[in-house]
Amino acid sequence: MNNDKRGMHGIWNNRWTFILAATGSAVGLGNIWKFPYITGENGGGAFVLMYLLCILAAGIPVMLAEVLIGRKSRLSPIHALQTMTSEYDAPKFFRVIGWMGALAGFFILSFYSVIAGWTLEYIGEMASGTFTGADGDKASAVFKALLGNPVMLTVYHTVFMLMTGYVIARGVNKGLENTIRILMPLLFIMLILLLGYAMTTPGFTQALHFLFDFDFSKLTGESIVVALGHSFFTLSLGMGAIMAYGAYMPEKESLGKTVLTVGFLDTLVALVAGIIVFSIVFSNNLEPGSGPGLMFVTFPLALGGLPGGDILGVLFFVLVAIAAWSSAISIAEPAVAWAVERGLSRVQAAVVICTLAWLLGIGTVLSFNEWSEVKFFGKTIFDNLDFLSSNIMLPLGGILIAIFVGWFMKESHTAAQVDSKRSVFYNIWRVMVRFVSPIAVGYIFLNGLGVFG
Repeated sequence: MNNDKRGMHGIWNNRWTFILAATGSAVGLGNIWKFPYITGENGGGAFVLMYLLCILAAGIPVMLAEVLIGRKSRLSPIHALQTMTSEYDAPKFFRVIGWMGALAGFFILSFYSVIAGWTLEYIGEMASGTFTGADGDKASAVFKALLGNPVMLTVYHTVFMLMTGYVIARGVNKGLENTIRILMPLLFIMLILLLGYAMTTPGFTQALHFLFDFDFSKLTGESIVVALGHSFFTLSLGMGAIMAYGAYMPEKESLGKTVLTVGFLDTLVALVAGIIVFSIVFSNNLEPGSGPGLMFVTFPLALGGLPGGDILGVLFFVLVAIAAWSSAISIAEPAVAWAVERGLSRVQAAVVICTLAWLLGIGTVLSFNEWSEVKFFGKTIFDNLDFLSSNIMLPLGGILIAIFVGWFMKESHTAAQVDSKRSVFYNIWRVMVRFVSPIAVGYIFLNGLGVFG
């Protein structure tokens, strides 16, 4: 059975292809858009340190568990859990992991495509010189005008979804693998270019101090929860994307070294993005804690006042678009893989899943304008989709993955996948995935439901 499924989906050519693909999945708007502004809101260096600790305590163990399930089953997340719950005589309830992950990814894809579409608009705005010499009012007006234009938002949402669907339809090797091989090196080159520029700015030193000086007086209980949550979600965990990519992982490659490399690269991108953003922010005496508008209002405003700022802006938003594109591809993959296993061709599956996600995304488009007053449970359509997927489905999926792998899979089987010699790394991971990660992610889940006020 596994060999049939392996032939159906394909296998990455080597370990580094998986590393690039998984890093592409992890590196997205969360790293380049969200990480800098939540760092600014939560005091800088102490928050970064807490974030790094959370990556090690919660993110890496769950990521390794996901990849392990994927490679052992060689199936989509939905069918993987159906097969493995029977194999290990685990409660059938654990089958919900696959369904919930694919559904969460589907919800996220629907609104992720809309927000990623904003970056396409800003590539054009920066190239046309819109922000050259602009003041704060103009920068805010440009962003508000975009959000208030449902036709323009729909156009960019459509373009981005077509970009995503095209790659997925071409399959694991011709589509995902070939695209990732181009996108990820390009992303790293752009990061290096922008970092080189940041090093020449007067705010570079201040940015380093802000990100790496530890003032624990600025760290609150809420900051720790935010760090824990972001460390988990930035790695694309709980939605089946990493599990699906793990199913295409070559059999003989080391899972431990591979996952640690992905975690390192993902964290490195977030830190470099933070250095770039804060170097420019501090060089222009702007506020680092300006929230979600940091990338779409504050940052373009800062670049608009710099010599060659338009070119830098184009580079930056192309970088963000590439990161978002690589993530969107992985988000859609679990549902597409399941549809292929159900009998659809790869092209048919990509068309069906992306079309349905596009239709649902129209609700997010209208949440920012025509339907902004239409609310369910006090939230817009976009807010509900975001809350349901990010605060409930992903952390709950993460908890169940850790429990299933840590407590129901045979230790001999997990060791065979991770490290048959049961090294110190394996023993530490097993303790983390059985005890530390479920508790840590459970705290995220309960906090997201408002249990702690």
